Amino acid sequence: MPKVTVPLRERSYEIEIGSGSLRDFSTLDLPDELAVLSNETVAPLYADKIAESLRARGKRVMQWNIPDGEAFKSLECASLAYDALAQNGFTRRGAILAVGGGVVGDLAGFVAATWMRGVPFVQVPTTLLAMVDSSVGGKTGVNHPRAKNLVGAFWQPLHVVIDPECLKTLPPRELRAGLAEVIKYGVIADAEFFAWLEDNLDAALDLNVDALEKIIARSVEIKAEVVGQDERESDAIGRRAILNYGHTVGHAIEATTQYGTFLHGEAISIGMTVAAQLALDLGTIEESAGRDLLARQTRLFKRANLPTKVAESCDFDALWQAMTLDKKSRGASVNFILPTKLGAVTKTENVPPDAVRKAMEH
Repeated sequence: MPKVTVPLRERSYEIEIGSGSLRDFSTLDLPDELAVLSNETVAPLYADKIAESLRARGKRVMQWNIPDGEAFKSLECASLAYDALAQNGFTRRGAILAVGGGVVGDLAGFVAATWMRGVPFVQVPTTLLAMVDSSVGGKTGVNHPRAKNLVGAFWQPLHVVIDPECLKTLPPRELRAGLAEVIKYGVIADAEFFAWLEDNLDAALDLNVDALEKIIARSVEIKAEVVGQDERESDAIGRRAILNYGHTVGHAIEATTQYGTFLHGEAISIGMTVAAQLALDLGTIEESAGRDLLARQTRLFKRANLPTKVAESCDFDALWQAMTLDKKSRGASVNFILPTKLGAVTKTENVPPDAVRKAMEH
């Protein structure tokens, strides 16, 4: 079973990747008191079975499910989770298991970070997006009506257990959305991986297990390396900021559509398209290389049936306002991660609204 280590000294942990890994879940070293947080869609598929296997080992297990959807990654749902933990007498000796996609993982991690000032938690991602992105790195949080992930905490998991077989029950639209983050890793850090995706994207869409394991393993390797260098996205280091490629516009799209129109990966594919065009317009990438990158990135998105443009009727002023509230920005200054070549990016500060508007109109 492939394993990737997130190197964070005393907070280091392993990501286990392998088909059938959830069947061996009960062998993990876990406390005797556990809370399994999931959603109403994933619970009957995976969370209920995990809870049953843990109870069979003599663990005291409580379960709590949220409705399915980005709209439920909220302070209101976190408060309901606190109520459930309190009613079950959940103590600091326990651990929280997040079984689901990015919404479940982010919410459960935030609850773990704040319940009794912090309890351990384990990530069990069941969507491609969560496997390659949100389950790794310790960012937890909830959305605010004004901006995505505006309330949160850094809280690293004890373990991450990834079973690609879970993707067989994932709706095709969710699988395609997860590929946006995978394509991102090729653009920001690994041109060879990007080329491999061009050759093997169809196999991944067909749920070929070998292709999926390769995609997941390489994606988390890149993220683990970045997080190991810059755990908290500090201004002094800035390495972790490269993971935000496409996210300045993408998060704004999600916020201004009330988290109900686009899946996260769909918003990010639009944001990456805008960022690639901005790189051309602002000159962070040489023109022929930039046009080649934009064309190849767009072809991959289209093959994955991912959007690259917002509707012409979108309210740019509302989008810009959401961008200024993004955590990556400083006051009214909006920052972007822009490619310098395929496999490398740079942070560009103080990008003016007219440049962003122009890039969105291409």
